[in-house]
Amino acid sequence: AVIVEPVAGNMNLVVPKPGFLSVLRELCTKHGSVLIFDEVMTGFRVGLECAQGIYNIRPDLTTLGKVIGGGMPMAAFGGRRDIMQCLAPLGPVYQAGTLSGNPIAVSAGLATLRLVQTPGFYEKLVATTLQLTEGLAAAAKKYGITFCAQSLGGMFGLYFRRNIPTSYTEVMECDRDVFNRFFHAMLREGIYFAPSAFEAGFVSAAHGKEEINKTLFAAEKIFSAWR
Repeated sequence: AVIVEPVAGNMNLVVPKPGFLSVLRELCTKHGSVLIFDEVMTGFRVGLECAQGIYNIRPDLTTLGKVIGGGMPMAAFGGRRDIMQCLAPLGPVYQAGTLSGNPIAVSAGLATLRLVQTPGFYEKLVATTLQLTEGLAAAAKKYGITFCAQSLGGMFGLYFRRNIPTSYTEVMECDRDVFNRFFHAMLREGIYFAPSAFEAGFVSAAHGKEEINKTLFAAEKIFSAWR
């Protein structure tokens, strides 16, 4: 089997190079390997059909978590019928968990899934996330700070380097010392980003113009002091 994050989030946000996922699909099909997409981070954050919908690639299995429970402890996986029929009670593979089917978590998950299907939900999420990333990049450029950012749906990545990274090697070239200064300075302004230069960030439906403007105001204040 081949297990992959279709969009990397565990080394900051790194989107796949053109053709990468389609080649994986072709090779797995050719050699009879199971292609598994880990969409724990991307699931319902980048779009209603997750990353596989954006890139039009159908994996054999998909893992989901976190967001589908609306913050409650919940996860799920699913995929091809012939594989799923291997699970008990239809098949010999037993799968269970302490919180499997927890009614409170499932209720929260169903409410979340109804919310993300509201017309215009993802259009608003994309616009809000772009306002954040483009605003931060503009503020950094204004004061001569080496910085770039990108987003996909509600996921975003912040990088203290000249160009958006396309690999783990390039992510490791980001200036971690400057990121740490930025993180702590923003924290003092009441803005809490992920505390690592190697974590993707997420905008949620709860974030609006007020929160984004407050974030951009704080970032510009910090960048101007660094000039």
